Amino acid sequence: MGWSPAPQQLDRYGREIPEGVYTTREFERVVSLLERTKAAARHLTEYLKRTDRFARTLVFCVDSEHAEQMRMALHEANADLTRQYPHYVARIVSDEGDVGREHLSNFIDPERETPVIATTSKLLSTGVDIPTCRNVVLFRPIGSIVEFKQIIGRGTRLYPDQDKLSFQILDYAGATAHFADPDFDGLPELVTEEEIDDQGAQVEEAIVAAPLPPYDAEADDGPPPETDLTPEDLEAARARKYYVDEGQVFITAESVYVLDPTDDRLRVIAYDDFAADQVRRLYPRADDLRARWRTVEGRDEIVQELARRGVNFRELAERSGLVDADPFDLLVHIAWNGPLATRRDRVNQLKREQRAFLEHFAPEARAILDALLEKYADHGIDQLDDLAVLEVPPLSSYGSPLEIAVRFGGPERLRQAVEYMGNLLYAA
Repeated sequence: MGWSPAPQQLDRYGREIPEGVYTTREFERVVSLLERTKAAARHLTEYLKRTDRFARTLVFCVDSEHAEQMRMALHEANADLTRQYPHYVARIVSDEGDVGREHLSNFIDPERETPVIATTSKLLSTGVDIPTCRNVVLFRPIGSIVEFKQIIGRGTRLYPDQDKLSFQILDYAGATAHFADPDFDGLPELVTEEEIDDQGAQVEEAIVAAPLPPYDAEADDGPPPETDLTPEDLEAARARKYYVDEGQVFITAESVYVLDPTDDRLRVIAYDDFAADQVRRLYPRADDLRARWRTVEGRDEIVQELARRGVNFRELAERSGLVDADPFDLLVHIAWNGPLATRRDRVNQLKREQRAFLEHFAPEARAILDALLEKYADHGIDQLDDLAVLEVPPLSSYGSPLEIAVRFGGPERLRQAVEYMGNLLYAA
């Protein structure tokens, strides 16, 4: 993606920005688009809200100044937490001195709550062991495979004590294109072999694969790449960068990398296409999916199986902009291009086509079923799957769960009625 200034556009300090198209390698080196940083901070925050807001997250920025801008943007985006945890986000760069060293020590200590998010440039790209790091965020171009492997190596260490068996890479700068490079041959930085005796004691250790050579980083603020606008041009303008405050920035697309089983290489794919492929692998036809989804146990199975394959329902709904769709309809839509129905549509259909079922119950019991259907329409199918919902308003106004069950002839008949109603919601 690129950005072009308007004719004679001035930056924050009243300097005219040279005309041209600025791309990722110039951002934060030559032109600082502050809204771009804020947009990435908001997007990363939304991701953490969907996953784990206390997952250790390492954000690689262009330079120390950019790391501070990102720290401020993340601090603002997470204002609900930073009021309670002032160091929830911290910048860790070489010129922070003792403060930076303290933040670094706390960041790598599994027993410390904060910092949770660390913004840096090159200081943490190598030589630092961060076993609990779950998210590696790339917000600057990476020129070499060596540096790329060292940076993502910050997340590759497992930490079973905190259930860390994987990590995520979030790339805002196209750096993960290195995965497609034929010279990318895997992630290990050090491989050793041990020889043990009959009692299990180590006899000898040999290094099979030596560590990668250290990345040659003179400082956190490395020299800018070659562009049409040279560092001399910037020096003549008495500034390292042009700062642009105004403008709108949007996240226009998202994609994920998946492992291609044919050649064990990573391929990039849109998230909804990835989710659709996983659904079709599990259930070749929409009717197969429907048959499992119609029961509580079947729904639990589908959710768990898709989660194991990296598909999260809430994330899928938000990324596709279909937050009001029923999860079943969402899956059928992305996997087979089926028609979309909202939860409210399904409630109206049930009341219209299954009137006999509802009228079978006494008025008080029918009112409770109507209230449950409203809960489903507003919040989703889990409102029917977990009858703890009977203990919260407005259903609690009908009495205790036991008193409500009496209106149906007992707890078992209440459970059967609700399960059958859930089944009818997904009738073909």
